Amino acid sequence: MQIQNVAIFAKVHDPRCLGIAGDLINWLEEKGCTPLPEEQLTRQLGYPAALTEEEILNQAELVVVLGGDGTLISVARLFSGRDIPILGVNLGSLGFLTEITVEELYTRLEKVLKGNPRVSERMMLEVTLHREGQQIEKCHVLNDMVINKGALARIVDLETKVNRHFLTTYKADGLIISTPTGSTGYSLSAGGPIIHPLMSCIVITPICPHTLTNRPIVVTDESIISITVASSFDEKVYLTLDGQVGFELHEGDSVEVRKALMTTALVMSKTRDYFEVLRTKLKWGER
Repeated sequence: MQIQNVAIFAKVHDPRCLGIAGDLINWLEEKGCTPLPEEQLTRQLGYPAALTEEEILNQAELVVVLGGDGTLISVARLFSGRDIPILGVNLGSLGFLTEITVEELYTRLEKVLKGNPRVSERMMLEVTLHREGQQIEKCHVLNDMVINKGALARIVDLETKVNRHFLTTYKADGLIISTPTGSTGYSLSAGGPIIHPLMSCIVITPICPHTLTNRPIVVTDESIISITVASSFDEKVYLTLDGQVGFELHEGDSVEVRKALMTTALVMSKTRDYFEVLRTKLKWGER
């Protein structure tokens, strides 16, 4: 079935993104499609009318994201649960998520608009923050959730359970819980393993643990992970979601993490595979 309504999100502070977005809107209109640029992009391009976020969410059949992985991650959270494919176009170096280049945008998009695009269904996590027995926040993430301390050098104590079974109390700078997609993000920098994005599992990676034998661990996607701030030594501790949304935690707060019911559908490039992206981004094989 032909795709008609195409939402467009872009890194609006990048002049190159704005130029490509304007060209894309004209191209879509020539193809008989209805472009749905997000509100801030519409204002930056000087268009007289803008759709609300809710209108775009209700009308879009495909989402095109112009920018980098960070822009795509924020859009993925926005569209979580709507089962709408997202085509990420990277305007810098090749991204782990935005793996389609500007040069191949229109060739790939023309095929996608005909319907049944080749997508990669990516697992997401549901993160719930509890305080004094009450649910404070519930969010979904594509990459990871991170608990870490403030600027002072003291470590935090994070009591961690998996399916109500005590795992350990991490004495560390923090803790990362990531999806397979997020395993190549902050978790990788902290010494975590690279997990193929189509696997179903959850990665627990401590950040600079005081006990060097506290290594990253991979658990099944059916696991429910609970982390309690056991002691913060009066230092501020933060919960960060996908590196973009944050909350200050109090001593005694608990964070529950589980596999989300929804996934993110990413349109894949037909000219490269995941291992090529790994080699390119991580510069494997180079001297």
